[in-house]
Amino acid sequence: MLRFAPILLALLYGVLLYRFSVWRTKRELDARSTELVDPRLKALTDDLARVVDVPRIKVHIYEVEAVNGLAAPDGRIFITRGFYNKYRAGEVTAGEMASVIAHELGHVALGHARRRMIDFSGQNALRTALAMILSRFLPGIGPIIANSAMSLLMARLSRSDEYEADSYASALLIKAGIGTGPQKSLFEKLDGMTGAGGAAMPAWLMSHPKTPKRIEAIEANEAKWHG
Repeated sequence: MLRFAPILLALLYGVLLYRFSVWRTKRELDARSTELVDPRLKALTDDLARVVDVPRIKVHIYEVEAVNGLAAPDGRIFITRGFYNKYRAGEVTAGEMASVIAHELGHVALGHARRRMIDFSGQNALRTALAMILSRFLPGIGPIIANSAMSLLMARLSRSDEYEADSYASALLIKAGIGTGPQKSLFEKLDGMTGAGGAAMPAWLMSHPKTPKRIEAIEANEAKWHG
């Protein structure tokens, strides 16, 4: 029984971490966000809502300066204040903002938002168990190996989610009459806004795919759908 103690402790840690992470995320978003009210964006989100057959799509402003969009485990969609300020300044178009919202809707519809929280907790638990086991055989470097292995796994899963959400967003934008032009142009802008080009980082270490690969995937999907 003692042989399995690290695994059992890691599983318990994972469950507790998941519950705590969900609670902490919800509290943070509730405290630092308000519903977005913007007539131009509402017109576009109404077009998206008609495609997915819902009365409306609520979007919230998350009061942080980073440029990002996110989907919460409870299904809410958020745009950061920093991102919205780029839009207000004319650096990002309404169509490009709609593409962000469509992308985050993809994460919600495909179950990524909730699963990511579960994966995060489970992978941290597995990281802990693996580090405990490896440290018995490889003192000093066991935890380093465990951390590296789990980081690679998490990056790969994240890239897969991004491609799937991109595909969902592309289909949604096309059906809403917005098209994928804003989606592709935004990716190119985001490299400069967030430093997300990743030129110095191998693709297998990045949590998001490189911009050219994302655009290639969108265009491949369009060719397939139209064909």
